[in-house]
Amino acid sequence: MSELPKTFDPAAIEARWYPYWEENNLFRPERPEAEPFTIVIPPPNVTGSLHIGHALDNTLQDILVRHARLKGRDALWVVGTDHAGIATQMVVERNLNSQGVKRTDMPREAFVEHVWEWRAQSGGQITRQLRRLGASCDWANERFTMDEGFSRAVLKVFVELYRQGLLYRDKRLVNWDPALKTAISDLEVESREVSGHMWHFKYPLAGGRTYRYVERDADGNVLFEEERDYISIATTRPETMLGDGAVAVHPGDERYRPIVGALCEIPVGPKAQRRLIPIITDDYPDPNFGSGAVKITGAHDQNDYGVAQRNNIPMYRLMDESARMRTDGDDYATAAARAREIAAGATASAKDIDALNLVPDIYRGLDRYEARKRVIADIDAEGLMIRVEDKQIMQPFGDRSNVVIEPMLTDQWYVDAKTLAGPAIEAVRSGTIKVVPESWTKTYYNWMENIQPWCVSRQLWWGHRIPAWYADDGRVFVAESEEEAQREAGNVPLRRDDDVLDTWFSSALWPFGTLGWPEDFHPSPSGEGQGVGQSPAPHLSDGPTPTPPLKGRGLLARHYPNDVLISGFDILFFWDARMIMQGLHFMKEVPFKTLYLHGLVRAADGSKMSKSKGNTVDPLGLIDRYGADALRFTLAAMESQGRDVKLDEKRVEGYRNFATKLWNATRFAQANGIGASQTLEPPAATLPVNRWIVGETIRTVQKLDLALADLRYDEAANTIYQFVWSQFCDWYLELIKPVLSEQLPGESRGPESGEAGPRPAPGSAAETKAVAGWVLDQILVMLHPFMPFITEELWHALGDRPYDLIVAKWPLADARAIDPDAAKEIDWLIRLVSEVRTARTELNVPPGARVPFSVADASEPTKRRLAANAAALSRLARIEPSQSAGGQAQIVVDEATYALQLGDVIDLEAERARLAKAIAAAEKERDALAGRLNNPSFVERAKPEAVEKARVDHADKSAEAERLTAALKRLG
Repeated sequence: MSELPKTFDPAAIEARWYPYWEENNLFRPERPEAEPFTIVIPPPNVTGSLHIGHALDNTLQDILVRHARLKGRDALWVVGTDHAGIATQMVVERNLNSQGVKRTDMPREAFVEHVWEWRAQSGGQITRQLRRLGASCDWANERFTMDEGFSRAVLKVFVELYRQGLLYRDKRLVNWDPALKTAISDLEVESREVSGHMWHFKYPLAGGRTYRYVERDADGNVLFEEERDYISIATTRPETMLGDGAVAVHPGDERYRPIVGALCEIPVGPKAQRRLIPIITDDYPDPNFGSGAVKITGAHDQNDYGVAQRNNIPMYRLMDESARMRTDGDDYATAAARAREIAAGATASAKDIDALNLVPDIYRGLDRYEARKRVIADIDAEGLMIRVEDKQIMQPFGDRSNVVIEPMLTDQWYVDAKTLAGPAIEAVRSGTIKVVPESWTKTYYNWMENIQPWCVSRQLWWGHRIPAWYADDGRVFVAESEEEAQREAGNVPLRRDDDVLDTWFSSALWPFGTLGWPEDFHPSPSGEGQGVGQSPAPHLSDGPTPTPPLKGRGLLARHYPNDVLISGFDILFFWDARMIMQGLHFMKEVPFKTLYLHGLVRAADGSKMSKSKGNTVDPLGLIDRYGADALRFTLAAMESQGRDVKLDEKRVEGYRNFATKLWNATRFAQANGIGASQTLEPPAATLPVNRWIVGETIRTVQKLDLALADLRYDEAANTIYQFVWSQFCDWYLELIKPVLSEQLPGESRGPESGEAGPRPAPGSAAETKAVAGWVLDQILVMLHPFMPFITEELWHALGDRPYDLIVAKWPLADARAIDPDAAKEIDWLIRLVSEVRTARTELNVPPGARVPFSVADASEPTKRRLAANAAALSRLARIEPSQSAGGQAQIVVDEATYALQLGDVIDLEAERARLAKAIAAAEKERDALAGRLNNPSFVERAKPEAVEKARVDHADKSAEAERLTAALKRLG
């Protein structure tokens, strides 16, 4: 047994134990015959650093992994990083720019080499920080989405999906980042409210046509009418008018019924060459918003794109990859003439339409915002601008480039997500995958049932390059290698696609790509293993028969499917759902059995953390100040299913104090000869206090097992916290102090009484030390998943061990060790002492004063308990049995009434006056707060945090008034 220092120093412990665990392969001990438990880490970006969301996500995973390992399972926590195409390319480009070198100054291969060099030198920051958190991952088998084996899986999936007709190239609208010059996913778009404008323009009707424009109220009364030769359009993006294909109105909008089907003129560009576009009906326009008429620019707006598709309206791209107005193609006059032919019914392919540059020559090459200014000025000069109004608008920004995203019609590669979604929907609906909390299933179904084609190509150099080659005649050859593509093409010259795959495409393969697929994949011809939600994809007329179900060897067969996936709800669709789709399609089994979705970590006031608000929290800073164990326990204790975590640093400090309390309790054990237990079974016990703590330990194990099985992290943390702090430290250690000094509760009033009392029964101290050591061992094992560092340190400090705590055995939840009679007796003792302590505090009884008491209506069992626990009551509650009368404060516990004689201890009249005054003050504040909360003006107009504070203060004052009133009643 090594003596513990007086001061608990988390940093020193963490620095010692993590390298020890990793160097001794204790994160994945050899257990070939054990039941497997598998979890995969959501691969953090290789460019990333540990943020508070990572800390929550990985703490929750580590708790499950450590618990499974202690349960004796073959626990595998697959770890690795994502190559993070956009983020990594940006980092490396910035590094090169600082050296005066541009990416475009070098060949693609040279740039990729620079990326690999950067990864080797700087790409391990996030994994080093995960170690600081205590994440017990299988580092010996760390994966990277660009490593050779995983890249092989990515290529195979792409090729197979293509050959099955589930992956194709198409021209569709995407989120285009003009700074990065690539398509990006919805997840990489951040919508922000900004100050903008709404411009109202006249679109003149063709041929000078007029109509009677009439506005009516809800009852049909005429509010306004006039003769018009135009239709009014409102837009926040005038520069896109150049690509309009139609004007749409709602079919029920009576104002425009006379001109539906008519043509109107786009009021910009050379007057003689302006295009005419039709006025159509569609359900999209809102008659009550703006003018009720919407210009349709399908190539530059998501909503317009849908209208254009439904109504077969041509979509004309106006901008280049930098969001500047196009300069390519024919002059405007030629392009406009061709567009008029197409509008009149001339045949044109999508390629022909895309080639048309309908930007008037005077605007070509301008930045989109400069073009906007010019368009507005030109329309205004012609007298066709009606008005302009200030307006707050939601604008999409690239989360990395911080520039405004441009919806853009481009050629990209797409996955037929709708076909893949079918089995994934059924897997959740049938319960093959359990979603926790279940409330997320409704959102999951809604998104999956309305899923759109998945854009998987990106215009980058870093990433998995798309395995597609093009011949000069337009043919496309998709293959896993250029040699294979050449064979299929007949050895004609081929050009490889320049794009790379979206990182979400590769990370969707994470649960099986990390375990050796496809090399470790051995299909079973029998089809054995298919179940609900596991059927193969539908047969396609032009594709091969899908791969039979999984029957493999090694890691893949043993650890697929995974047991659980822990993820933030914000990537449910971008990652979780796509893993389900790809896992079912290629493995014919779900990728995980349970999907746990946790909330976001927010600031203490509930606001979302952001750098702009200055309220972000650095988890490494918290670890430096309070230790990893305190942060981990805080996150677990605050993780309640379906709720966000409101992180308050005071909570972290509080759980550091909890660790310190356990540290000091172990030092007390050492000082009293309590050491490592020699048995997994609880020691034999005769004293009620020992039988009680053994039973409470078993109950805690049972509650903890149930909470972790249900993924109730907050309940699990609270269970072990209450047991350690309250039952073990505050009560058990206090109750056994006389025993450890060889004085039994009930046999002596204790050393402070000055009376010797009888000696304890032989062996009582030895029994108590054995039980205390056993209970402390169980605490360390149960607490280890939450607080791994301090528990490992204390485990070894208590004595020599045959194994480290990280690979110890989980406590046995044997209900036979629970003694109901002992539990009732000690529970009674704790309640009585607590009631007395409360009364003493409320009535201002001096802490050192001994108070006589008498008891009435006590049953025989209660009388026996009073006699047996007299010493404990004297020492812990400072009360002495007496038959005298006098000023009394009454306490009721079960059937008995206890009267505390306070006449000689406090001034009863002065105390009554003090309590009455305090009650009046508390009630006054309570009623004032109630009045404020009952005032609708305050509740509706005040800041939410002010209203919430008022509610909390009202509850506090109400409770205070009730507590003081009860105290006054005690005095009679």
